[in-house]
Formats: sequence, structure tokens, C-alpha cells
Amino acid sequence: MLVPGIVYFLVFKYLPMWGLVVAFQNYQPFLGITGSEWAGFRHFDRFFSDPEFFKLFRNTALLAVYNIVFFFPLPIILALMLNELRLEVYKKAVQTIVYIPHFISWVVVVGMFYTFFTIQDGIVPSLMTAAGMEKIDFLQSPDWFRTMITSQVIWKEAGWGTIIFLAAISGVDPQQYEAATIDGAGRFRRMWHVTLPALRSTVIILLILRLGSFMDTGFEQIFLMLNALNREVGEVFDTYVYTAAIQQGDYSYSTAVGLFKSVIGAILVFLANYMAKKNEEDGIF
Repeated sequence: MLVPGIVYFLVFKYLPMWGLVVAFQNYQPFLGITGSEWAGFRHFDRFFSDPEFFKLFRNTALLAVYNIVFFFPLPIILALMLNELRLEVYKKAVQTIVYIPHFISWVVVVGMFYTFFTIQDGIVPSLMTAAGMEKIDFLQSPDWFRTMITSQVIWKEAGWGTIIFLAAISGVDPQQYEAATIDGAGRFRRMWHVTLPALRSTVIILLILRLGSFMDTGFEQIFLMLNALNREVGEVFDTYVYTAAIQQGDYSYSTAVGLFKSVIGAILVFLANYMAKKNEEDGIF
């Protein structure tokens, strides 16, 4: 049973790491990895001295923080709410509804947001005008870019994220709830003193894993939302790598940027895991 998983990680996760040597070369496709000359840390020096570096780091980090602060707690809250539903038919219907957005592609999601928020004839600006309010150009305003991105992530993935937490809740011993009820605890108290402590280890592990992809804000979603007016706050490492590698053909430089992102993620994982172990919590290793 382990073989398919092992093969998957070997083929798609470990073998491609051989390509990281490109970050230390002046890679030429017609020469290949073995024939390209070595460049040392030249591409990293170029990246860190680039005036765009601090802007890219700020934009990427802020979006990542927005996702952790505003998105990460929502699946937990939603799972707790779903767990309190007693009518099984209604519970399954709600679960199905909140799961569906996960299967919608980012192209469709962004298209829906354009329909709702475009300044020309979008539903939301039209309602604002009808209410006597001034229109806001949500899609092109730099002030609204991060809010729009985070809102899309919440709408699309919050429901799907409840699956793991609901599974963890289902493993709670019912006798704990019965004992709490006998002691006079209501629904909220049982949730606070029984359910949440049972979820603690799951929450910590998922948070550590999420920190591993801290710098991965998602290329497709942000690329589709970018335009000339919000690029100053919307350009992140993922879109920058796409520009450098695909549009400019600078494969070594873009690989160096990607390696930098991976190193930051690895550092955060080790640091978070150390803090969890220090506080006598279960880590990932």
C-alpha cells in the first residue's frame, strides 16, 4: 500500500530536486545541466541586490500573513459549527455546499469576481450606485487587492479545509461530552473545553505544514488578478519567477528565486516544529 505514495514522492518531489543545480549555473537548454558552466552564487547576488526584491518579499509575506490570520482559523470555526448541527440531512447538505467551491478552477473564480466587482457594470458597484454610494474600483485599486485575494481563498478553500478537522472531532471520546454535560456544561462550554483541546495537535501540525508553503501564494490566482494599477502591491515571487523563466528565458535566475522561497519555507517549518516540541506539543518530526 505504501508503494504508490513512495513512487509519487520519488518521481514528482525528490527527482526534480536534481534541477536545483541550475540555480548555480548559467544554464543553457541546448547544453543541458551537465554542459552548462557554473556561476556560483551570482544569481543570488543579483536577486538580493535587485531593487524589486524588497517589494516582492513584502507583497508575498503580507499575502501569506493575511492567509494565516484570516483564512487558517476559518476551517476550524466552520468545522466546530458543522459538528454542532444535529440534523444529519441538513449537516450533509451544508457540507456539500461548502465543499463545492474547492473544485472550481481559479480561472472561473476570478471570472466570477470580475462579474461581481468590475467597475463598468459589476453587480456590487451597481448596487452601491443604487444605494447612493460612490463606486469603488475593487479590481484595480491597490488598497483592495489583498482583501480580494484573501476573500477568494476563503470562499474557495474554507469548506474543504474542514474535512481534516471534522475527522479529528469524530475521534473524540463521546464519554467526555457526556461527563461535561453531567457537570452542567452547555454546548459552548463543551466546544471550548472538550472539542478544541482535542483539535489542538491537529491544528499545530497543519499550521507547521502551512508555514512550509509560506512563500507560495499561488501563481494562477494572483496572475489572473494582476493589472497595471495593482501590480505594485500584487507582484509576488511566483509571478516574478514566471516572468523571468517563461517570458525572459532566464531559467537559472528563476530557479535561484524558487530555491530562496523553499529555503525560507524550510526554516519556518524547523522553527515552528522546534517551538511546538519546546511547548510539549506534537510536531511533524
